[in-house]
This record gives sequence, C-alpha cells and structure tokens, in this order.
Amino acid sequence: MADDKAFLEYIVKALVDNPNDVKIDRTVDEMGVLITMTVNSADMGKIIGRQGNTAKAIRTLLRVIGMKNNARVNLKINEPEGGRVVTEHTDAPVAQHQTPVQAPTMTASEASKSVDAALEDLKGI
Repeated sequence: MADDKAFLEYIVKALVDNPNDVKIDRTVDEMGVLITMTVNSADMGKIIGRQGNTAKAIRTLLRVIGMKNNARVNLKINEPEGGRVVTEHTDAPVAQHQTPVQAPTMTASEASKSVDAALEDLKGI
C-alpha cells in the first residue's frame, strides 16, 4: 500500500463512526496520483468539516506527502449513494440587497509558505 493511501486510510478511519464503510482507491496517470474516497453518508460531515476545513486539511497533508515522493496527489471525495442535500433554515428575514461574503483567498506565495511550514513541521516528527 502506498504511503499516501495508508496515511489517508488511517486519518479517515480515526475520524468517522463507520470505519468499515471507508473505501479508498488509488490510481496513477500522467496527471499524478488520484485518490478516490467513499465514506458512509452519516460520516460525510465529519470528513468535510465546517466550511470544508477538514477536507482542505486532509488534501494539504496529502499534497505534502506527495511532494516528499515527487508526485502530485489529489483527493476526490465521492458523494455516497443516498446522500442528502442539506439546506439551512433560518427564521430571520433576508435583506433584499445583501452582498455575498467571499472566502479569503491565498496567494501563491502564501500557499508556498504554508507548504514550506508544513514540511518543516513534518521534519520535526
């Protein structure tokens, strides 16, 4: 089993309530490594996290492992069969002219610095 796949399996199974439902496939092509993951629909929220932060963190760690092995690693999280669409309901009235809130974006320089910092942290382990 490849390091990246073993790492992902370890992390995901530690996060979910249904570890036996975790399925991970790894394919390699000219674009790099694609890891496809499927989890129980009840565990999707734990894997995605608030505003996708958990999924982003997992993807970042996989990229760091890929860099260590000179490979580009991407993660695809499959929506489970019978997945549900979650909508938020509020009792507060919605203003007519609300400005959409944009998530902060990271420049290439900032992304490079965060990857460098992650690599330095990993060297200390």
